[in-house]
Amino acid sequence: MATELKDKVAVVTGGTRGIGYSIAQALLAEGAKVFICGRDASNLKAALETLGRDARDRVDGMVADVRRYDDCRKLIRAAAQRFGGVDILVNNAGVGLFKPVDQLTPEEWDAQIETNLSGPFYCSREAIPLMRQRGGYIFNISSLAGVNPFAGGSAYNASKFGLNGFSEAMMQDVRYDGIRVSYIMPGSVDTDFAATAGSKPRETWKLTGVDIAKAVIDLYKFPRSALASRIEMRPSQPPRKK
Repeated sequence: MATELKDKVAVVTGGTRGIGYSIAQALLAEGAKVFICGRDASNLKAALETLGRDARDRVDGMVADVRRYDDCRKLIRAAAQRFGGVDILVNNAGVGLFKPVDQLTPEEWDAQIETNLSGPFYCSREAIPLMRQRGGYIFNISSLAGVNPFAGGSAYNASKFGLNGFSEAMMQDVRYDGIRVSYIMPGSVDTDFAATAGSKPRETWKLTGVDIAKAVIDLYKFPRSALASRIEMRPSQPPRKK
């Protein structure tokens, strides 16, 4: 087992499924202690049960909605109390609703901006004072939609463009406190690991949550003298355009 991550404490938002679950799983495999959150209590329970099969004393979590500052405050405090501090924060929770501007409701706009942008701010604001005591790493899971606008993506694009700018500014705020910041921008990701009856079959050309998780692990292990602050990830062989 690698020593870089052994006994480090990681908080992963949106860690009950998809990319977040894969990241939590990878961190546990490296010996870290992981605290996850999600909005759905049943999903959280199921994730903790499966993640805890091989790491029961190193994984915990709580129901939290990152759109709410108080939930984020409680999340970071609960992780620190459970495992003794916070070394890693993965701001992964996200939502995407794709409609033309005139068809997008104010509520749908708010849901995306609050989840994808305000949530990372809330969690980072709470985690940074704890990380200043021991060093740390903040990972923001962004998207190639943070540099490539598309029709129907106004709110999602705005949230991810904003997350990229937020990440770069925060990196400069905390770099002399021993805290590293990176943001990862995946392209098409297939997070359905096993197709079930009646579900859409997996699109095997797409990235998977495991791919994104490996990027997190590799970035953490990168030499401290250099920072890969921004990573773009794409499927290596997407379908050819006709």
